Amino acid sequence: MTSGGPASFPEVFFAQAEAQKERVAMRRKQYGIWNRITWREYARMVREAAAGLLAMEVERGDRVAVLGDNRPEWLVCHIAAMTIGAVTCGVYSTSAADQVAYVVGHSESGVLFVENEEQVDKVLEILPDLDPVQVIVWDPKGLWGFEHENILLFDDFMERGRAYFAEHPGEIERRMEAIEPDDTAMMIYTSGTTGRPKGVPLSQRALLHGGLNTVIAHRLGSDDRALCVLPLYHINGQVVTVIAPLVSGGSVVMPRRFSATRFWRWVIEQRCSWFSVVPTIIAYLLKGEDALSDADRAALQNVRFGRSASAPLPPAIHREFEQRFGIAIVETMGLTETAAQILSNPLDKSRHKLGSPGIAYGNQVIVADASGQPCAAGQTGELWVRGANVMDGYFRNPQATAEAITADGWLRTGDLGHRDADGYFFITGRLKELIIKGGENIAPREIDDVLYRHRAVLEAAAVGVADADYGQQIDACVVLKPGMRCDAQTLRDFCSEHLTPYKTPRDIYFLAEAQMPKGPSGKIQRLKLVDLIESGRLARA
Repeated sequence: MTSGGPASFPEVFFAQAEAQKERVAMRRKQYGIWNRITWREYARMVREAAAGLLAMEVERGDRVAVLGDNRPEWLVCHIAAMTIGAVTCGVYSTSAADQVAYVVGHSESGVLFVENEEQVDKVLEILPDLDPVQVIVWDPKGLWGFEHENILLFDDFMERGRAYFAEHPGEIERRMEAIEPDDTAMMIYTSGTTGRPKGVPLSQRALLHGGLNTVIAHRLGSDDRALCVLPLYHINGQVVTVIAPLVSGGSVVMPRRFSATRFWRWVIEQRCSWFSVVPTIIAYLLKGEDALSDADRAALQNVRFGRSASAPLPPAIHREFEQRFGIAIVETMGLTETAAQILSNPLDKSRHKLGSPGIAYGNQVIVADASGQPCAAGQTGELWVRGANVMDGYFRNPQATAEAITADGWLRTGDLGHRDADGYFFITGRLKELIIKGGENIAPREIDDVLYRHRAVLEAAAVGVADADYGQQIDACVVLKPGMRCDAQTLRDFCSEHLTPYKTPRDIYFLAEAQMPKGPSGKIQRLKLVDLIESGRLARA
């Protein structure tokens, strides 16, 4: 414990477990049944897993990788590693074998938790190319009788932990007391849209403040229950819908992954008071058939709010969702490098500003000009962030760190936008995605928002592509709603009505939903669209 408060997230976690005891900490669905895990049970599992890691000689600062969909074991292993001062590295569950090899190898993880037989097959491909890695499998189905010197079943791992715990009383507490606020707690690898993923180390302090910022902005308490449908290997799912509820003493409902057809049933049956999603999920929920009964709609009145993050939420989609489901959506903004949330609209719906991710909570946020000076209200620049939740730098990447972190501790986010007179921020695009046509800067989101207003459009992304006359020309990629028809000229005419002709897309490409490239959070990857267009892999409409 430091004089200024808790030194680590595990310290807060175990304090909450002692205070909450038999209250439910987590609800998980297994074999078609929702099971409850109390705070006391949760803490016991974490201690046994922490002892299991100690039995494997995992030391403070060692890296432990986790590969799998959402499940309690994911979090048990994550908190267990943090408890002894080790570092958890989340791996995308859909990663190809070479991607898993990169994260495990680059992080030098000595332990890799995986979900099932399918993931084991993937890992077996890469084991010969890695330093010795101990693989621990949560779900043993299909692996009974399978023997490999590097593979251990989770039940056996936990049994070793229980034995170690009994033989070394007080060891876990001693390890936890040695943790410092600046010690790295977890590391998340960015999606790597422009190259190899970058490792983002987040300290114990950053993780705590990331969760606390969410608690403060959304006024979370011990009676709140979050629905976690975002993946735990992503900062939004990890910090916002898990760490924040644990910091506040609340509870989490955790299905393995998002399902548009079951989403509302989960919310209603498990009496969730809030949820965090991304704009892609909101679009999926809107395109589904409206099968909610009057009783269902009445039950949804118990939901305090829904939260949108990880990508800008088009105002047209925002309005349509609130009108159909009667739930206020709080638009927010966060980054992996800031342990999630930096901006949020206030909970009071009358203070929401559509198209804005809100005001700063727990951070300093400015819009900076090219010289690093704060811009005046309404002036476009780059968002800079500073606070206790911000990373110190990228893992083993001093060049990227120097480009991202200023000498006085500001994180350059790479996001373009402006601040209005009320302190609300508006994001217009990414520096690397800015369209420069004939020397004029054009924010792609301005074009996106117009396309989203057309009744036939489900998803849209404007991009800048190379052009001999203008430097860049504007194209747009569109996914239509199921059963809707529309042609390129109709959409160009629609854009011309609401934009200057100079900003109207030259070409429009119609994509199937599965063709639209997205990162793990559901954010459309514009630079990949540019590559598809310029390489001729997309056909003009």
